[in-house]
Amino acid sequence: MIEAFWRVLKHRWLFLNHLSDLATLRRLAEFYVNQHNSVLPHSAFQGQTPDEMYFGTGEEIPSQLAAAREKARQARLEKNRQLSCGSCHRERLKVVNE
Repeated sequence: MIEAFWRVLKHRWLFLNHLSDLATLRRLAEFYVNQHNSVLPHSAFQGQTPDEMYFGTGEEIPSQLAAAREKARQARLEKNRQLSCGSCHRERLKVVNE
């Protein structure tokens, strides 16, 4: 797991920036570690950050995300049900009018 963290830190963050000196490297690494631990949600933690898992402050997040997924699913279903092509609409009108 730590190998994956270092790979992402290097290839998706540090190598994208100009590393002119050790102070720049430290500043960039500190920023990434802070973001990783306190801002970026992780799927392994069901949408919680590592800090929320460690300190136990994000217990409601998985249920909030599940509710939001269900709400989005229902909205997509409703939107898709409202869409129709002209051909389908005419066929429905025929059936209703008969």
